[in-house]
Amino acid sequence: MEQDYIKLIFGLKLKQIRTDKNLSLFGLSKLSGLSKSYLNEIEKGKKYPKPDKIAILSEKLDVPYDQMVSLKLDKNLAPIGELLQSKILKEIPLELFGIKESNLIDIIANAPAKVNAFISTIIEIAQHYSFSRESFFLASVRSYQEANNNYFDDLEQQVLKFSKAYQVDLSKPITSKEIEDILVEEYGYSIKENELDKHEALENLRSVFVPKTKTLLLASGIDEAQRVFIYAKEIAYNFLEITDRLYTFPWIKFEVFEQVLNNFYASYFAGALIIPKQKLTLKLETVFEKEVFNKAQFVAILESFNASPESFYQRLTNILPKAFNLQNLFFLRFTHKAGSERFYLKKELHLSHQHSPHANETNEHYCRRWVSLKVLKDISKSKKTHEFDVQISNYDSDNTKYLVLSSATKDPFKDNQYRSISVGLLINKQLERKIKFLKDKNITVKNVGVTCERCAIKDCSIRQAPAVVLEKAAKNKKTEKIVEALNTKFEF
Repeated sequence: MEQDYIKLIFGLKLKQIRTDKNLSLFGLSKLSGLSKSYLNEIEKGKKYPKPDKIAILSEKLDVPYDQMVSLKLDKNLAPIGELLQSKILKEIPLELFGIKESNLIDIIANAPAKVNAFISTIIEIAQHYSFSRESFFLASVRSYQEANNNYFDDLEQQVLKFSKAYQVDLSKPITSKEIEDILVEEYGYSIKENELDKHEALENLRSVFVPKTKTLLLASGIDEAQRVFIYAKEIAYNFLEITDRLYTFPWIKFEVFEQVLNNFYASYFAGALIIPKQKLTLKLETVFEKEVFNKAQFVAILESFNASPESFYQRLTNILPKAFNLQNLFFLRFTHKAGSERFYLKKELHLSHQHSPHANETNEHYCRRWVSLKVLKDISKSKKTHEFDVQISNYDSDNTKYLVLSSATKDPFKDNQYRSISVGLLINKQLERKIKFLKDKNITVKNVGVTCERCAIKDCSIRQAPAVVLEKAAKNKKTEKIVEALNTKFEF
């Protein structure tokens, strides 16, 4: 076991024993003859005492020697031990968030009982919501994106550097053939198709990379946009010299957090290469400067890049905060099976501090007034390959309004399955300055909720469930008022 862990556990146990006996550090120093500064270093996990010093502490504190040196923790400290023994603190690069591991250890050492309660709460929540290790790491990456407004200039500059080095014209749509030639000639790739189709269990995979032979296996069903994105990610791994990476797309497993983070870096690089910042910014300006929103023009911009709607909307979350200073936005990806009434929120990103809309883990029914769900219903009933709509969503309960752009497409790998991608922009003074068409009367305005169970909208014709959460809260409030009235009545 790591020496740091052993030191910290001994320090935590010593501090717990000392505080249980109502001794200050000064008091323990006087009792044991050991200096106060030395004892402080021990309790912080910075020093481990020699056997003779442990014997003195054991005698003076009236605690068996074996109990003091044992790594077994009582129930009050056990969760902290689990955290410190786990690989989480090692796997997540804390420096990414500007945190030193030593600072965390100091916090734990200074308030073990309170930190233990906090850790226990997190563990309980994680278990209650089946919060997996994968979910934890993905949430960490999402927090990293949000902290940086999902814009990473170093990656943007690397894309420009790559385009110059390999003479890739960013003013024109990039083709898969163009990138494939670089992978093969520059990086020694061998690309094989149809191999994945021989294995039914791999039906959800688009690609598999075999590092030993630099062989990239592709599913036959991928379209041109997916192919370009897969190739661009491989370019990113090589050009950015990333070795600790994931080998399947979509990923099926990872060993450490670094692989998840590097997957994000590669995806960001790919998006920036396929949808260049300058080109997209100029195109968006032509839409935003008009008094009336032109749906056809916006869809034409989306289709002008060799990218899927998801890649395009993801790229919007990079460009809008940086180029237009529109930092209060959200990104949602829903999936839906035709004929069903279930909608699944598979991906979300919130650059604003607003809570709505958001995923729920309690099987509640998402508001059917969302344009994200509307376009899914529309495309599942039509023969179109792409449904697009725009809506102003008014969250009355939060006193917020969003301009929401949403696209829906068919899942090419699953029968009767569809997905929608949406970006919502918080309507505030900044958005009103940047986007001229907000008062366009052709844009539908709807009062919306988050889930039916929490929605106060009356007489909603598409409500899927009663507002049980609100009803319970109202009942509790009524009970509280009656109790207050009774207290007033009988207090004299």
